[in-house]
Amino acid sequence: MIIQEEAMQIIRTALHEAKPDEAVKRALAELPEVSGKIVLIAFGKAAWAMSKAAESVLHDRITEGICITKYGHVQGKIPHVQCYEAGHPVPDENSFSATRKAEKLVSDLRPEDLVLLLVSGGGSALFEDPLIPPEELQDITKQLLACGADITEINIIRKRLSAVKGGKFAEKCRPAHVFSIVLSDIIGDPLDSIASGPAYPDSHTCEEALAIADKYALNLSEKARNLLKIETPKKLDHAETRITGSVKQLCRSAEETCRRLGYEPVFLTASLNCEAREAGSFLAAIARDHQNTEKSAAWILGGETIVHLHGSGKGGRNQELVLSAAEGIQDCRDTCIFSVGSDGTDGPTDAAGGIADEHTCAKLKEQGILIPAVLAENDSYHALKKADGLVITGPTGTNVNDLTVLLIKRHGS
Repeated sequence: MIIQEEAMQIIRTALHEAKPDEAVKRALAELPEVSGKIVLIAFGKAAWAMSKAAESVLHDRITEGICITKYGHVQGKIPHVQCYEAGHPVPDENSFSATRKAEKLVSDLRPEDLVLLLVSGGGSALFEDPLIPPEELQDITKQLLACGADITEINIIRKRLSAVKGGKFAEKCRPAHVFSIVLSDIIGDPLDSIASGPAYPDSHTCEEALAIADKYALNLSEKARNLLKIETPKKLDHAETRITGSVKQLCRSAEETCRRLGYEPVFLTASLNCEAREAGSFLAAIARDHQNTEKSAAWILGGETIVHLHGSGKGGRNQELVLSAAEGIQDCRDTCIFSVGSDGTDGPTDAAGGIADEHTCAKLKEQGILIPAVLAENDSYHALKKADGLVITGPTGTNVNDLTVLLIKRHGS
């Protein structure tokens, strides 16, 4: 169990160092001078932690504010800030009502005022004022998630069906200045895609949106299709943005901890973007090819895989990645693989992700559970639970993509 204990240590350290508190405080050092009001608007899975950090620096300089985050992520009251919890990954009525409150809060600002916008992953669902009936927006979001569209494609569609995405919220803040602090959850840190870029010029076009709708054969109403034809803001001269963290930092932390624990780390990529099962099979192949290594080794990846839903089971991309690797490492020795979402949630589950070693496959077989059948039903959660392979951290207060690590332990190295 030593290797699994070290895996958990790597997870805990990386997630702790990915918290947005210090990063937000550093970004606030660049806050422009403000002679008027400061209005705080925060949304995303890390919104509460980011709001708390901002309040600890600005105190009473914050006139009022609104924080919108995922259910279970509000950890207490914040002075001058109203906190709301809402739906993710599919927006719900609480998403819509809280967003409308935020729109109202910035509707009568002056040129000397400033909107402090704190943005983190998950904001696309949590910060939403739809231009079509909510039921239709929810259905379109579900269609995109089920067909395996990547986050960029999903955001291109969402922007045009929303009153606040794609730079539109920044337009609502005029004539006040907008200062955005962004915790990136998208590979490459594209500012117009993180939380669908509510305060950043949109680099994507109507033609791209219509092509995505055709690619996935989305079922759209005439109104929704017409909205895809309306262009988004391409210039916002009253808004500026600072990025405070990303998956690269998460990988660096894991790399340092692996080295401290005696592993020789190999950083593979911070841009993992493929099917979860393919990533799991790939890492299992690496494990098999390096079984003759004399030194402890670690392979580190960051990014975000995707899952095409074929079954009706319960799970998430990280759990599916780990379970797909479990079968491939069953003949290895002292080998472990884990994959976790930095926000502490993986899909619609209470787990951050999963962990498996060479014994996981045998544990499941003893209970009559075959991994290929589980994967066919997308039911990785229940299988890993029976193999003691769920990683449960609870909400972490951050969200900078996923961390995946393969460990091979060689004693005495």
